[in-house]
Amino acid sequence: MKLPPLTIGKFTARIPLIQGGMSIRVSTSALAAPVAQCGGIGVIGGSGIPAGELQEDIRAAKKATDGIIAVNIMYAMKNFYELVMGSIEAGIDMIITGAGFSRDIFKIGKTYNTPIVMIVSSPSLAKLAEKLGAAAVIVEAKEAGGHLGTDRPLREIFPPIREVIKNIPLIAAGGITNGFEMAEMMDKYGADGIQIASRFVLSNECDVSDAFKQAYLDAKKEDIVLTSSPVGMPGRAINTPFVQAMNAGEDFSTKKCPHLCLKKCDHHYCINERLLLSKTGNIKEGLVFSGENTYKMKSILSVSEIFRQFTEQAESVYKEGRGFCPAV
Repeated sequence: MKLPPLTIGKFTARIPLIQGGMSIRVSTSALAAPVAQCGGIGVIGGSGIPAGELQEDIRAAKKATDGIIAVNIMYAMKNFYELVMGSIEAGIDMIITGAGFSRDIFKIGKTYNTPIVMIVSSPSLAKLAEKLGAAAVIVEAKEAGGHLGTDRPLREIFPPIREVIKNIPLIAAGGITNGFEMAEMMDKYGADGIQIASRFVLSNECDVSDAFKQAYLDAKKEDIVLTSSPVGMPGRAINTPFVQAMNAGEDFSTKKCPHLCLKKCDHHYCINERLLLSKTGNIKEGLVFSGENTYKMKSILSVSEIFRQFTEQAESVYKEGRGFCPAV
């Protein structure tokens, strides 16, 4: 059966698939535009970069496609509101946010007619987001890469959130690697769509270094570990030499912060610096965020091929789901 579209606010994606927004400079317009062109929602990672650079990238994506372009901005960023307003000025279609909770973002979304999508891991935050005006909610579980808001698996935390969210779309995120799992989340668990990130790192269009992609290809299950982050949340990453040394207690603390980065940072290492090192190819000293199931993916594909595989696999087993149905 054909997959249903995903409607968030005034926008409808032909394929109910959101590409996760990955920072710093991992998911840029080079990735987001092809995703949008394939019928999904392409997402630019908007954290850890200057507002002007983000605006340029949004405009580049909007010029490259007439599909849906979103931006993911962590609330934990010092320049959160500057990035939000800059994104709106640049013509972003919707804003996805997490790593903290902003009430004011919903007022901004309403003022500028920009849908706000909230990433949560609990029923209470999901209900609050809907009450304040979220256009959709993304449920992100422990299987996700990067910063984690829970230590519980997706199939455990999704049902209680589905029970309390009835009037806006609910998206499943964390560890989904193929279309069969996509159909499972939509059919069995009632998701209105899915968000995936790690699969898109292993795409031709993702403009991280070849070494970054090779770290994904080489990763075994035991190579994907939890580590600490200056944000104050655990993070899921590949066990690079830097992560091994830090987890063993080696001191990487820094007193000076040259980056416009986090509101609250414990400075036990510079996350901006470590993410940029891996993005540009220094895997030994870098931080490589990765989903829990990255080890299952062993090929680099085009974005269009990823969409073809997910869609064909999902539609081969999809029945009808039981998620949110917008009024007609």
